[in-house]
Amino acid sequence: MSHRFMFARTYLADLALLAMLVATTAWLSLTLARGPGELAAIWVGNGIIAGWLLSRRTASWPVYVAVAFAAELPARMLAGDEAPYAVAIAICNLVEVLVVAGVVRNRIPNIRDPKDWVNLGGIATGATLAACALAGLVATAVAHYMHGQDVVRAFVGWYAAHVVGMVIVATTTLVAQHERMGLFVAPGRRWSLAANVALVVAVGVAVFATRYPVQFLAYPALLLAAVRHRFVGVALGVIALAMVAATATTLGYGPLQDLAAEGRIALIQIYLAGGCLMTLPVCLSMAERDRLASRLGDSERRYRMLADHSHDVIARIRADGVRLYVSPSATEMLGWSNAQLLGSRWELLHPDDREPQRQAMADAFASGEPRTDIYRIRHFDGHYIWIEAVSRCIPSPVGGSPDELVITIRNINRRMAAEHALAESRRELERQSRVDTLTDLANRRQFEERLALALKRLRRNSTPVALMYLDIDHFKQINDRNGHAAGDVVLRAFARRLCDNVRDTDLVARLGGDEFVILLEDAAADTAEAVARKLVDCMGQPIDVGATSLTIGTSIGIAHARQPTDAATLMAEADAALYAAKAAGRNRYEVAGSRPTGTSSSA
Repeated sequence: MSHRFMFARTYLADLALLAMLVATTAWLSLTLARGPGELAAIWVGNGIIAGWLLSRRTASWPVYVAVAFAAELPARMLAGDEAPYAVAIAICNLVEVLVVAGVVRNRIPNIRDPKDWVNLGGIATGATLAACALAGLVATAVAHYMHGQDVVRAFVGWYAAHVVGMVIVATTTLVAQHERMGLFVAPGRRWSLAANVALVVAVGVAVFATRYPVQFLAYPALLLAAVRHRFVGVALGVIALAMVAATATTLGYGPLQDLAAEGRIALIQIYLAGGCLMTLPVCLSMAERDRLASRLGDSERRYRMLADHSHDVIARIRADGVRLYVSPSATEMLGWSNAQLLGSRWELLHPDDREPQRQAMADAFASGEPRTDIYRIRHFDGHYIWIEAVSRCIPSPVGGSPDELVITIRNINRRMAAEHALAESRRELERQSRVDTLTDLANRRQFEERLALALKRLRRNSTPVALMYLDIDHFKQINDRNGHAAGDVVLRAFARRLCDNVRDTDLVARLGGDEFVILLEDAAADTAEAVARKLVDCMGQPIDVGATSLTIGTSIGIAHARQPTDAATLMAEADAALYAAKAAGRNRYEVAGSRPTGTSSSA
């Protein structure tokens, strides 16, 4: 309960702080920089709201947007705006904020990742320019309709004020939300940022206290803040200059006091934009430099750790095959000390791999592209181990010398064993998927593949095909009386007899249960009938099942295909002939499309 209470209190305080900042900055901007009914010279509130939203979850945005809207309205009316005008302009501000925040959140979900900061700068700038233009068109239309303001002057004033405010203040808000008091008191920073901002303010007050046009003298102080404190230094510095310029000009100080109101506003905006254009590219460049330097340092540390502690062997090799460096892990992997592996040691490679690896090394130097090779190398104990070597061509550290290869070597003995076992398992699975496990005959899948090929040859070459369907007569009674184990013995014996009475090129397959088929290709017209007679005769021999001898019979259906046909038709004809043989008394064969043969074992 206390945790929920603390969360609710923190959440309400966050909303209250946003409302206070939006209301205060809106009132100040409207009071110091314009007259009633005019558009402000610089608008801070939208940058605050955009930065606030991008620091929160997207699902919470509606509440923050509603609070900001409710805070801006009374500030506008307190500064002299009529209620309808205040509502319309506040809506324009929210549209601008939501476009900028929505585009940035969609394109750069994690704005705290330094590697995205360059892209973030481009995307945020593009979104700001587009959003300020969209909102500015609507706002200037409202200002022209309700107060008669010049459309071009009002749009230019809005656009400049909002672009500068969004770029500077949104950046400041994001940094402040992330670092909080660390902006000023973080280790290594302490009050340095405050001192830099104070310097910008002091120089700004000095240049705006004189009537001479020397405002550019504040830029070096702003640039110093950018160099020392990056984005937050620029943001706070530009805000400070904006406050100094607006306050001094409103109070009648500085070189702008003799100009008309619109001229003062335009020059202040140009002045602030110049500061942004000078410092923001510097910040982006330095941020990218810092990121690259950090990556380089991390890369160097990782390389040292890999070279010294990796289980893989790292080696440098010249184009002539001489090893210049071998990491200490070679002893653990190969049994040789790293010193023993220096120089040219081609004799350590397996004899079958030496020439291929010489050619591979030459190809790596010639192409300059990384490559991976797998070969065998002799262990100190005499046996060979499989290794995977990843080679990469690099410039020689000695200027003017030929390139070298950096090779990372990994022991893959276990992987190779696993791959061989996997390949063997795949071959066995493939065999089992095409073979009946009980009889070791072809199964239905293999039969259907062979039948399809046979019918294609029939269509192409007119090669005749004969199909024989067979089953064991009264097989169910054999299982019921003698058990399934006895039935399996009968099935295996039946399968052997089928194979013994056909050619090696013929296919014998078990479809399931006691159903078998024989596929005969390129056989004479009466070959199938001759095979059927032999099968009917040989089935009369007893089969020993333990202490019992069983005598079986078989019924056979034969279908011939001498003209192109399809598998379903041929199988249906053979099946129908099989049932005709059963109906005629079993232990016989019948040919599809002919009169009953009357052929049986007693014939």
